[in-house]
Amino acid sequence: MPSGIPYVPEPHQRLGSYSRSGGGRTPAPQEPGPDRDALLQRWRDLLERARSGAAGADPEPYGRDLLTRWEERQRHYHTVRHLLAVLDRVDELAAHAADPDAVRLAAWFHDAVYRPDRSENEERSAQLAERALPEAGVPDATTTEVARLVRLTVTHAPAPDDTNGETLCDADLAVLAGSPEQYAHYAASVRREYGFVPDELFREGRTAVLRQLLDLPQLFRTPHGRTHWERAARHNLRGELDLLSV
Repeated sequence: MPSGIPYVPEPHQRLGSYSRSGGGRTPAPQEPGPDRDALLQRWRDLLERARSGAAGADPEPYGRDLLTRWEERQRHYHTVRHLLAVLDRVDELAAHAADPDAVRLAAWFHDAVYRPDRSENEERSAQLAERALPEAGVPDATTTEVARLVRLTVTHAPAPDDTNGETLCDADLAVLAGSPEQYAHYAASVRREYGFVPDELFREGRTAVLRQLLDLPQLFRTPHGRTHWERAARHNLRGELDLLSV
């Protein structure tokens, strides 16, 4: 949950220099992952659509900066693989959204700022979108919607008529419905991200998260998510909870 701590951007991140803000970060050494060039092309196409033909800055530096953020060393689950998975799930759910491209932009930004030892990641990610997107030529209304969606991932609790929010939240939580092998990899990656937390404290915190999720009347809000992902996700969550209680 957001801590309420105000965010003062570092000088190299302020509006007017966003596209040069990636140079100071060191990507994590990772096994071969998603095709970076293909992701950059998806970003370019998305940004050009979001600008509706209006002039704007070159999309590529923005996309490269975002990918560099997603490749930072502290990430094990919130990586480029997760970004790609969420983008693919948004495409799968796009017919449900009122503005699929706003949801896609929110997917790019929703964990762009991520430190596992911080509680204000979503707020900082939303503020990053609020700086970058206007500079890149995206209309104010779209920027406002993207930032709202990013902040919504704090709770994953969209209003019943919020089809954009339902689409993003379901796409983000779809990992819960993976195969047993995929879910085990996800759970292990989350544990590695929180490697600084002692085992007992992690077990207590993770158990509370799993129980909170299982207590929800429904994990997924879109018809597709409820039909295709709900049962598998609950099975995986119960399985992890059982393992943690041993």
